[in-house]
Amino acid sequence: MSPARIIILAVALAAGLGAALLVQRPSEVPPAVAKVEAAPTVPVLVAASDIPLGNTVSAGDLRWIDWPLAGVPSGIVRKDEAPDAEKEIIGQVARYAILAAEPIRREKLIKTDGTGFLSAVLPSGMRAVAISTDSRGANTAGGFILPNDRVDVISTVRTEASNGGADSYASDTLLRNIRVLAIGQNIQERNGEKVVIGETATLEIAAAQIPVLVQGQKAGALSLALRSLKDSGEVSAPENTVENGMTLVRYGVTTKNVKP
Repeated sequence: MSPARIIILAVALAAGLGAALLVQRPSEVPPAVAKVEAAPTVPVLVAASDIPLGNTVSAGDLRWIDWPLAGVPSGIVRKDEAPDAEKEIIGQVARYAILAAEPIRREKLIKTDGTGFLSAVLPSGMRAVAISTDSRGANTAGGFILPNDRVDVISTVRTEASNGGADSYASDTLLRNIRVLAIGQNIQERNGEKVVIGETATLEIAAAQIPVLVQGQKAGALSLALRSLKDSGEVSAPENTVENGMTLVRYGVTTKNVKP
């Protein structure tokens, strides 16, 4: 065999051995490291604990937490927009119950400026009037009427019979779809109570409805009929007003006095 062929065979053999060694040796490739950037956040003001309806907000009721900037709901208090929001909100009164960790919204709070809670939350033109109720719940749907429920006010008048006969009773619906502000001293359902008992019920009524309610209380007994949530939003004309006139209650008798 010629020297040239021997050299060629030796080179081919060396190349084959090198290739075999490369195949058997695992390649050492460094693992790829994924770079994850934290989503931008913004501090928002939330309730540090439950704030019941009617409570005055204190410094311990508030705290800041980081909230993903892309998911910040509109209307909540952000530190970049209102850095002094805590000073502004402390001392205000909760118009609605606020749960712990719930973002603070200004529309759920109100400045009372030293006035009572009910006068602060009453809408313009509305009045709060208390009526007597049966403490056993007989006049308030068995005691299951709670603050913020909607009710109809029913008057029952007794007419004494003459000549020893039996007394008669007549009932009439005085007001419809009236909001209950409080039962007794309770302005909200507390600690999961399903029944709130009180001697009085405070109702939210229009100024023009006050005479009807007061006269109905004097003339006989008032009862509250609980309305379903499905029809609590119905808008109905006040029972004390009709076109060009009003309804009068005198000595338990309801009459309509229509203006000419």
